[in-house]
Amino acid sequence: MESENMRNRIFYGLIAGLLLICMTSEVCLFPITAWGVSKNQEEDGADGGAAVQIAAPHGVLMEAATGKIIFEKEKDVEVSPASITKIMTLILIFDALKEGKLTMEEEVSTSAYARSMGGSQVFLEEGEKQTVETLIKCIVIASGNDASVVMAERIGGSEEAFVQMMNERAKGLGMEHTHFEDCCGLTESKNHYSTAYDVALMSRELVTNYPKILEYSSIWMDTITHVTKRGSSEFGLTNTNKLIRSFDGCVGLKTGSTSLAKYCVSTVAVRNGITLIGVVMTAPNYKVRFADAAAMLNYGFGKCSMFVDEHKEKLKKAPVKGAIEGSVPCKFSETFYYLDTEGKSMDGMKKEIRMKKSLTAPIKAGDVTGKAVYLLDGQEVGDVNIVAAEDLAASGYLDYLIYICMQAVLF
Repeated sequence: MESENMRNRIFYGLIAGLLLICMTSEVCLFPITAWGVSKNQEEDGADGGAAVQIAAPHGVLMEAATGKIIFEKEKDVEVSPASITKIMTLILIFDALKEGKLTMEEEVSTSAYARSMGGSQVFLEEGEKQTVETLIKCIVIASGNDASVVMAERIGGSEEAFVQMMNERAKGLGMEHTHFEDCCGLTESKNHYSTAYDVALMSRELVTNYPKILEYSSIWMDTITHVTKRGSSEFGLTNTNKLIRSFDGCVGLKTGSTSLAKYCVSTVAVRNGITLIGVVMTAPNYKVRFADAAAMLNYGFGKCSMFVDEHKEKLKKAPVKGAIEGSVPCKFSETFYYLDTEGKSMDGMKKEIRMKKSLTAPIKAGDVTGKAVYLLDGQEVGDVNIVAAEDLAASGYLDYLIYICMQAVLF
């Protein structure tokens, strides 16, 4: 019995020793991931997992406020964008609204050409009128090709002229690998192309400059009313982006699919004040495009933290030479955003105000008078311009004479 107990103690001792060696050595005879975090996982990142993997050939994950790329896969390969094209159409619609060329309440008539569009549509009849707001819903919720052409003709005069506007706007956004040939993505022309990165760029432009679009792109179901010669009837709109219902924080944006483009999506999701844009292109089926988009978004939210400064403090006036007033009020040009993906603490962030040493009138509103510099643990991580809040004219001899006389009268 004693010899058997001795053998058992030796056996279990050897097992314990082997486990101790495996847990403390870089060489392990068998994986111990079930017991805890493996060495490979620790090296993969702060989120405890390897960089996200997607099945689709092309993808990009971008943070909206800063434009920082968090993940990319073949982001600059030119492929057909299908209905994601409509993101640019929506940008031009909201541009026109901002410029006062359109109102949400304006009614726009459907042409015979717009009515003839195939693919995804809301079945507008020739001569049928719908408000701009309704047509926006038809475009972003139901991906209506007919609604897209109605708005293209209203803004550009013709779809062809509108497409020229689309290409000019794309060039202005730095979309170097994009060319449009229609306003809805229905074409199968190989001269109609974009990339995952370019789609992220135009998605960012739309959601940051015109956040109202997210009120429409986050609608799951809605209805419109057709009023034609045959009477009135209701038509249901169902969002083509299934992530609206299945992914926490998803608020948009646009799906697309054709035989040439396969399946693509530009998704927008918001959590804890962070807005992420996930673009998937050329996925083999709709399940893959949504699974890939969700995987990228989850990866991003697991890695990202944001520092935001809205500049709630009041700035001192900046001294100005050559003006009776002697100084000009100032303001910050924009909100400051700093995105961290390395798990750093933001407690060490400091802000320094650095004004120009000398300013001379005349000063125009928007002229740079200084900048706010941000340092994290002593290292500069960004800055925001400080600008003049109003015009300040230069003063001449007569101005000073009048000023002196006024002071003498008052006192």
